[in-house]
Amino acid sequence: MLDSYGPEAKERMGFFTDTSVCIGCKACEVACKEWNLVPEDGLVWTGESYDNTSELGANTWRHVAFIEQSDPLRWLMSSDVCKHCTHAGCLDVCPTGSLFRTEYGTVVVQQDICNGCGYCVPACPFGVLDKRHLPRQDPPALPVLTKEEDGRVWKCTLCYDRLKGGHEPACAKACPTDSIQFGPLDELRERADKRLEKLQAENWNGARLYGRDPGDGVGGFGAFFLLLDEPEVYGLPPDPVVTTRDLPSMYRSAAIAAGAVVAGVLAAFVGGST
Repeated sequence: MLDSYGPEAKERMGFFTDTSVCIGCKACEVACKEWNLVPEDGLVWTGESYDNTSELGANTWRHVAFIEQSDPLRWLMSSDVCKHCTHAGCLDVCPTGSLFRTEYGTVVVQQDICNGCGYCVPACPFGVLDKRHLPRQDPPALPVLTKEEDGRVWKCTLCYDRLKGGHEPACAKACPTDSIQFGPLDELRERADKRLEKLQAENWNGARLYGRDPGDGVGGFGAFFLLLDEPEVYGLPPDPVVTTRDLPSMYRSAAIAAGAVVAGVLAAFVGGST
């Protein structure tokens, strides 16, 4: 994955988000927006408990979800983010090279060469990538047309600029409970295993790791989670698979089918001329 960087390759860095100690303060959301100059959003009442941003998007790179449960009676809170997948479908489909993998193993969008094609948006199994919409400077007569497209795709960069300067990402820096932990991915996985073992020994209901396994459908996440219930409860796919996994076999099948059509046409042409 990082071989192309040669001597410039760094140790793979990532996030471990321990939702068992998330207090829903949203400091991560604010810090992310302030450092990365992400436009405001979340001013609309969603009706989804205390969740005012609803989902990840071009203007929400960290999303704190609030899930209220009655059985057992508890709150589940989780700060979601781009997973920086080991096998990233968004990288596979980007035609301009705007999406690239950094020397730290993270996935970043270069907006200066993004052509806005949007291929990466459906290629992400987590719905992370999105085109940015901005308030119109000249609101039209029709109230439904109140936003205009920036035209480019935006998402979490794992604060690539801060990493290059030797600093941790803004969200992890601002988290008051260390729910968001940043560091070398191998160390985070070891730390997560110990944390899960502790919670299970204490009989915490539903504790599990999500995205920690390098053998899963996306080769493991660069930003993985400790959850207290099924992934679906948090709005996460239970068994994510890189969306470009089957492309080679699809291309082969298409080529075989095309060859068969050509052979049939030639056979009909030859047969008809005799």
